Amino acid sequence: MPSLGKFTSRRRFTTALTVFGMLATGAAVQAATVTPAAAATTHRVLFDDGHAEEAGNADWIISTSKPDPLSQDSSPSSDKDWTGALSSWGIALQKTGDYSLKTATSALTYGGSSANDLSNFDTLVLPEPNIKFTTAEKTAIMKFVKAGGGLFMISDHTGSDRNNDGYDAVEILNDLMTNNSVDSDDPFGFSIDSLNISSGYPKAITDSSDPVLHGSFGTVTKSLIANGTTATLTPADNSAVKGLVYRSGYSGNTGAFFLASTYGSGKVAFWGDSSPIDDGTGQSGNTLYDGWNDTGATNAALALNATEWLSS
Repeated sequence: MPSLGKFTSRRRFTTALTVFGMLATGAAVQAATVTPAAAATTHRVLFDDGHAEEAGNADWIISTSKPDPLSQDSSPSSDKDWTGALSSWGIALQKTGDYSLKTATSALTYGGSSANDLSNFDTLVLPEPNIKFTTAEKTAIMKFVKAGGGLFMISDHTGSDRNNDGYDAVEILNDLMTNNSVDSDDPFGFSIDSLNISSGYPKAITDSSDPVLHGSFGTVTKSLIANGTTATLTPADNSAVKGLVYRSGYSGNTGAFFLASTYGSGKVAFWGDSSPIDDGTGQSGNTLYDGWNDTGATNAALALNATEWLSS
């Protein structure tokens, strides 16, 4: 399994300290008051499970306990402690002590009074949605990002309509970006390609300063594609869009398998396949594949670094 870095909490004491120095003669010098850095803010992440993320063979949840995964196990140590194909992702974040994780099973809102309203979170994860977002939900998501929220969109290949309602994740996520009441003029600077790429190991670009490729959870070198798609970038519409991982033989504005962008005060990440986040464990009856621990890729580091960047 790729190295995920040390799960070390970044919290610090906030009590002011009085420090005394000593002169060579032993006389005390004037006291100086030092205030250590404030405690790190808890990153609040909401995983969506209100749009058929468990349809068919999919099991894109961090835990069957919703909305709070801690109800299943308050101190998880392995992917078996929470039930779901995204349990490894959730548990890796939980073990740091810096994240508060919840699962949404109802309509997404922004500016409301419910506990799972997007205004109560830093990042929203959409792990291969298979039901179209309503007009109100698309407005909520776009306003959330524009106001400073992080949006993690994970697609799958074209034709991956797991609940047979006529829409796959490619169409649903493109609809979110192009048919909303806030900004439908290519707000994030990319569109998702209608492709079904059977296999491969897309490679990360060389950029030692990028926080997603070189974050606290490790260095990203490759990802896994197992029936997925890519995106086409349009930097003329949003100059912040940046391809980070590319399908073999592609670069620049085409063939981006993983990308990052910004919109308003918020951040956006896109991944072209759900296989890399699948840890091979889940509810009985699902056919799953352990892409999270694929030795040919660094999928875990990519997912975790991106979550950290989006939530910061």
